[in-house]
Amino acid sequence: MTYPVRTITIDIDRSFDEVADFLAEPLNFPRWATGLSSGIEPGSPSTGAEPGEWIAAAPQGTAFVRFSPPNAYGVADHQVRLPDGSVVHIPLRAMRNGDGTTIAFTLFRLPDVDDEQFDTDSDWVRRDLNALKALLEK
Repeated sequence: MTYPVRTITIDIDRSFDEVADFLAEPLNFPRWATGLSSGIEPGSPSTGAEPGEWIAAAPQGTAFVRFSPPNAYGVADHQVRLPDGSVVHIPLRAMRNGDGTTIAFTLFRLPDVDDEQFDTDSDWVRRDLNALKALLEK
């Protein structure tokens, strides 16, 4: 089974290297990603985190986030393990675009998400990407 997707993009007037480096640092996500806005810190087994996971205060409660390792390709994928044990995969890419960078965020519509919620989630992603753009274009 595959899910319907929306890929939401935004152009940022900053070099690819600067944007990719910013996205490669997990501590930067709470500065623009409102789902992690309460903070994030490296996890440990005593907190219920698996090796390589970060602990985040998400709207649904404590979540565990695993980020792609820093790389030269602008891949900033991450996955979020929610309190109910479900895992949400979030493809996130920075792409060279002239002197700037295009960011692409792919949002999957999961089976329990109706049209209205999918639109709401898409709007949330757009707001977060606009916050990222504003932060990086300062």
